[in-house]
Amino acid sequence: MKKLIFLLLIAFQGLSAQVQFEAKASKTTLGLNERLRVDFSMNDDGDNFVPPAFEGFKVIAGPSQQVSQSWINGKMSFNKTYSYFLLPTQKGTLTIKQASIEIRRQVYKTTPIKINVTNAVEMPKDPNDTSISADDAIHLVADVSKGNPYINEPITVVYKLYISYNIGLSNFKELDKPKYNDFWSQNIEIKELKAEDATYNGERVRCVVLKKVVLYPQKSGKLTIEPLSLDLDVQVPTNRRNFWGQALIKEDNKRVSAGARTINVKPLPDAGKPEDFTGAVGRFDFKVVPSKTELKNGESLELNVSVSGNGNLKLFNLPKPVVPTALEMYDPVHKEQVSTPLSGMAGKISDNYTIIPQYKGDYLIKPMTFSYYDLSSGKYRTIVSKEIKIKVLDGPSPSEGSTASNDGPGKQEISKTDHFEFIKLKTNLEPIHKKDFLGSNLFYGLLMAPFLCIPLLIGIRRKKHAIDADVVGNKTKMSNKLAKKFLSEAKKHLDHKEPFYIALEKALHNFMKAKTQIETSEMSKDKIREILLARNASPETVTDFITLTENCEFARYAPASSVTIHNDYDKAVAIISALEKQI
Repeated sequence: MKKLIFLLLIAFQGLSAQVQFEAKASKTTLGLNERLRVDFSMNDDGDNFVPPAFEGFKVIAGPSQQVSQSWINGKMSFNKTYSYFLLPTQKGTLTIKQASIEIRRQVYKTTPIKINVTNAVEMPKDPNDTSISADDAIHLVADVSKGNPYINEPITVVYKLYISYNIGLSNFKELDKPKYNDFWSQNIEIKELKAEDATYNGERVRCVVLKKVVLYPQKSGKLTIEPLSLDLDVQVPTNRRNFWGQALIKEDNKRVSAGARTINVKPLPDAGKPEDFTGAVGRFDFKVVPSKTELKNGESLELNVSVSGNGNLKLFNLPKPVVPTALEMYDPVHKEQVSTPLSGMAGKISDNYTIIPQYKGDYLIKPMTFSYYDLSSGKYRTIVSKEIKIKVLDGPSPSEGSTASNDGPGKQEISKTDHFEFIKLKTNLEPIHKKDFLGSNLFYGLLMAPFLCIPLLIGIRRKKHAIDADVVGNKTKMSNKLAKKFLSEAKKHLDHKEPFYIALEKALHNFMKAKTQIETSEMSKDKIREILLARNASPETVTDFITLTENCEFARYAPASSVTIHNDYDKAVAIISALEKQI
């Protein structure tokens, strides 16, 4: 009697034990160059584990599986964990979505985890985090030409990667591109990356120039240049030696950051600043050149206003000419012939105005001024163009009703009228007789549509009830679907042994569940052989299926070549295809 009560208590504890399936992260805030460990743990054995997609992360190791089981005071304790090691690929708040597992014919899901990814840090702060190798052998540096420029004074940033001769570099990619807030920036193209000899901290190393940028600060104060971060695939020598005494090389991953840089930008001096100053900084030449000064009625002239030299040519506006109203001036055509080497912008910008006279006579275009700040002398300079005289040889005289004034010799101001005022460029036409919506074909169609949909909805509902009632069929469809899914997943992992055999084992189990309606817990070698032979499967195919199922468990922990993995995948496809035909 006591034994019976004891067994009933154990059974009651097993039934009342609550299934727990949860996800845990080693940290919730980390730098862009730090690693993250995520564990998916359960207190009961399950099947068909599906991890999340890990969007925003790169999986560098996993899944690794740990299983522990113990009996304490007659009570069983079980734990199974899938572990992943991740590297973030972007900054911001990222979400590790739900993972799922099937335990006792019920699907359980984990709670999503929010991870805050910040700028790259110098060293990982979490002691549980896996350390990154080759820390002292690779360095990324941002060389800034000047730390305290004036507004619109060019500075250059050159990103250099220093690599020790003991380390190999096979590939790299940008993780976090620097943002140049409050700067005008121009990237300088590097056609080919070359490694050159250099010295870093007294050590002879290789140096690769990765990126060159020219910056023009647009406001004064302390401006921050965000860091450039790289993800590197490196080859690191180990303490192990081969037959000839050479050090064996292992593949590793490293993340480096150039660090943020602060630029202290000085404002341009107020002393001596001209009233017409528009922000030009550098050394320039200013010209105003007409295409002709004498013309007939109906002809036009081109007035070219240009600035050439070295400075922030793309960051200021050219002065606009003021002409008599008798000369009709059209909007300019702007041209830029500017190159941007490391020294800053150089070239020429121009505005080309088309001017057409309305009446004959002599007219003056007043002198134009252009002011800029000269960095070499630390002073403002102003260039004044010459006065331009325009002579119109013929054409109509000014009308009597127009007003004229002489501000200089031969200059006339003529009032202008809008000759195209009577033309309407836009129309807004509306129909005179509008048809009412009430009583139209569309009205009756919309009115009858809900009644016409009722038989269709009834049919869909009956079909759904019939499908939901077929429990065995639905379970078979789900297992068949999972078998195809995991077989496809195994094909994706042909180059990774452990995830390949995990997916292949799941594909074989779900195929058997779909064809024989038995659970994973009921599967045994003798049970599978008995059921398959009873369904007219050939003994050779049954033996191959059981052998391959057993090999999946051992192959995860034993060495396996790429040829063996491909052969096991081809064998699985052939066995499943044969069993489909035979049973």
